[in-house]
Amino acid sequence: MPDRIRVAEAAALLGVSDDTLRRWADAGRITVSRDGGRATVDGAELAALATEIAAESPLARRMPEEGVSSARNRIPGIVTRVVRDGVMAQVDLQAGPFRLVSLMSREAADDLGLEPGVVATASVKATTVVVEAAKRSAR
Repeated sequence: MPDRIRVAEAAALLGVSDDTLRRWADAGRITVSRDGGRATVDGAELAALATEIAAESPLARRMPEEGVSSARNRIPGIVTRVVRDGVMAQVDLQAGPFRLVSLMSREAADDLGLEPGVVATASVKATTVVVEAAKRSAR
């Protein structure tokens, strides 16, 4: 059963303000319910809205086309730091509130022109991706 998520947390998950989420509710874009006096949204409905917002994002145009890579986890962001040594480079990418760090060859970082301020996409392909769920409160 999908979670009921408080409006403030739902807004943070979407990267918008509480007021924006409430305006979207008033416009019928998402349903806000009262759960014991607290304003909440349905987790499944929030997931659908998150997918819709991602597809509408100007960042979606910067994503590599489907089928170009076998990696399915693509995260657009902005390069905030590049540390190069003789052979390797550490590239920090800020994607919303999330920091991703990639270690790559210096040659690759140079070829890609990675410097702070460059918009780039992190592509992740892993045999193991751990997904953790928040602790659920008793219902």
